[in-house]
Amino acid sequence: MRFLLRTFDPLKTPYLFQRSRLWFERVVIAPERAVSMEGQPLSALSSPALVVDIDKVKTNAQRMIERCQALGVQLRPHMKTHKTLECADLMTAGSRRCIVVSTLAEACFYADHGFDDIIYAYSLPFDKIERCAALSEKLDLFQVLLDHHDALQQLKRRPLKDGQLWHVWLKLDCGNGRAGVLHSEPEALSLARAIAGTEGVELTGIYAHCGNTYSCTGVEQIQAVAQDTTSCVLQFMEKLKAVGITCKSSIGSTPSCSHPVQDMSKLSEVHPGNYIFYDVQQSMIGSCSLEDVAVRVLTRVIGHCPQKDQLLIDCGWSAISLDGAGKLPTGYAIIEGHPDLKLSSMTQEHGRLEPISGHLDYSKYPLGTLLSLIPHHSCATAMMHPVYHVHSKGRLLGTWNPTRGW
Repeated sequence: MRFLLRTFDPLKTPYLFQRSRLWFERVVIAPERAVSMEGQPLSALSSPALVVDIDKVKTNAQRMIERCQALGVQLRPHMKTHKTLECADLMTAGSRRCIVVSTLAEACFYADHGFDDIIYAYSLPFDKIERCAALSEKLDLFQVLLDHHDALQQLKRRPLKDGQLWHVWLKLDCGNGRAGVLHSEPEALSLARAIAGTEGVELTGIYAHCGNTYSCTGVEQIQAVAQDTTSCVLQFMEKLKAVGITCKSSIGSTPSCSHPVQDMSKLSEVHPGNYIFYDVQQSMIGSCSLEDVAVRVLTRVIGHCPQKDQLLIDCGWSAISLDGAGKLPTGYAIIEGHPDLKLSSMTQEHGRLEPISGHLDYSKYPLGTLLSLIPHHSCATAMMHPVYHVHSKGRLLGTWNPTRGW
């Protein structure tokens, strides 16, 4: 065994590596997976664990579907928050069509499981052109995003087989200030015309993300940003129409789509994503109530630190997002049912809880006490967990396995 460990190179002995991996999965991992926890309480889980309330997920999904139906606009849900087949089916009402992804790993994952009409909503990475081409040639409708002439040149250099078209959305910056060509600049119209006029390429639509709604507080502010973004896109569509170009239009963010303005009915699509889980951040913005948040991270008290007036828990920044630092009076998360506690700091595998005021009564928190953390940012927190534990009314139903990577 010592000799094997010293000399084993998986790159030089791929067959042995594959057999070893299969043995490890069958002997070491499989028995743990084989134990069904269905029907057991959440307290049966090892911590830290991400738990998903299926009833809230279903309600969040259905409300967005009904909201878009009432508005008369196509819902194209974003998959980046959850990255699971189960949530995708709920968000698309089982159609497995018309979705947005943020990574090619997601795109391949969904394509391999029968999803189609997929937008890869990320400024076209030049190192991934071949992977995008493979998906474009495999699916009925795989669509890419670009905001620069150089990206268009990359597509021209890689024509698709059998006369297929690259389906392209132009990323428009309507005030968010992250990616996209600024809607008011002449360059935006110039690039749209170039896309529409390029052989082998189709201008499928105009895509804008109103992520600036994340700096809002309250419905009035959210709707003001949604209105500004919608107006910018609609005005740009009129510019395109004036030069003989017609295509789709889409804006998205969970705050704007949770409280849409009427002018959004003039768009072709909307593309929110976080709404399936929601989080503390969304409740603070005004997108939802705290009761709508469908995810929690379970953790246990593993230490008493009376010299610091702190509790030590088994949840660090490898299990819940650091995003939210300084934004909550309760620290990095809300400790459900314990408004007097604050998650004040974290290391990789440890968290420290302390009282917001006064002193801890350690008799209330014996070692092993199970606590439930509501994350500030559910997307970033979910990314840290290889499995989600799904429950209804506190009883486990099964697990979901998200895709990972880029």
